[in-house]
Amino acid sequence: MNFLKKSRPLDSKPVQTYRSQPDPFAAFRTHSPLSIGEMRLYEAMRESVPVIDAAVQKIIRLTGEFTVTAGNREATAALKYFCENVRVGANGLGIMSFVSAYLDQLLTYGNALGEVVPTRDGSDVAALYNASLEAVEIRAGKTPLQTEIALRGKDRQKPIRRPELVLFSALNPPAGEVMGVSLLRGLPFVSSVLLKIFQSVGQNFERMGNLRYAVTYKPPGDGADRASARERAMTIAREWADAMAAAEQGQVKDFIAVGDVDIRVIGADNQIIDSEIPVRQLLEQIVAKLSLPPFLLGFSWSTSERMSTQQADILTSELEYYRRLLSPVVRKICRIYLRLRGLEGEPQVEWDNINMQDEVEFARARLYSAQAEKLLRTE
Repeated sequence: MNFLKKSRPLDSKPVQTYRSQPDPFAAFRTHSPLSIGEMRLYEAMRESVPVIDAAVQKIIRLTGEFTVTAGNREATAALKYFCENVRVGANGLGIMSFVSAYLDQLLTYGNALGEVVPTRDGSDVAALYNASLEAVEIRAGKTPLQTEIALRGKDRQKPIRRPELVLFSALNPPAGEVMGVSLLRGLPFVSSVLLKIFQSVGQNFERMGNLRYAVTYKPPGDGADRASARERAMTIAREWADAMAAAEQGQVKDFIAVGDVDIRVIGADNQIIDSEIPVRQLLEQIVAKLSLPPFLLGFSWSTSERMSTQQADILTSELEYYRRLLSPVVRKICRIYLRLRGLEGEPQVEWDNINMQDEVEFARARLYSAQAEKLLRTE
């Protein structure tokens, strides 16, 4: 009986875009518009500036979820099960896991690469794989309307044998170019200045926050005291060090000296430069580039209710743009799945509304339309 048989994982074909052996000299043998150094720069920016990383993560989460239909009941049910249970990489599950990583790569590097991994017999989709851009070189094909993807090897670039299974998206590619542009483009300089300010603030607090003392002994004018000034200064220094060491251990120990002894805090007369205004100016540039309202990132900048509504509308248009980039990728994945399974139908991606405010606005619009229609009928 079939239900007594143990289920086994789908036997999949090898992943085409996986680089089995790392090549440290690949960057010198091959050329790609998006260099490995530039990719490392964007990764370092997300690691060093928390606002940038938080903005990218929020964009991914706010993009929302979707459902896929195919026009008939059998294909739609199969697509629903596939989208919920498809294996993604080594430990992911569900097509949303693949789309989230795909969008993260697209926003960070301006390009995203994935692959549909079929079973060995070609009857089903075994898994989805988020590929690394370092393993491939993406260039223009024989015509300006074609894109060619090749593996970076030790000796030469090896074209992928089945490019129809590879998924590639570019974010805002310049005219005539194949590769896209990162969302973080234009932020390295601003981020470097911001990090310099943070570093200098940390150094100033390290110097001035951790108090240091200047102990000065002024010997009187007689010759005897001048002759023993060195010995007295050494005694004062030793006793002062002993008092400071006792304070570190939580003990209260007074310092007693004879003569004219002056104790001052080093740097107490200087003030730390106020960094609030320049830091805010730099953060405004970063937020403007990322197209997120400031309140979503925890910035309590002065704003009105109407301004917040307009910022939310602008964010909605930005998210709709990212959805338009992801929809063809999702349709291609589902189309491959249906063709391998021998099912008919054309996949359609239906995105959920971005937030509850949209639901309220849609409901209000339907109410106004119904009221207007009712008034027209009564006339």
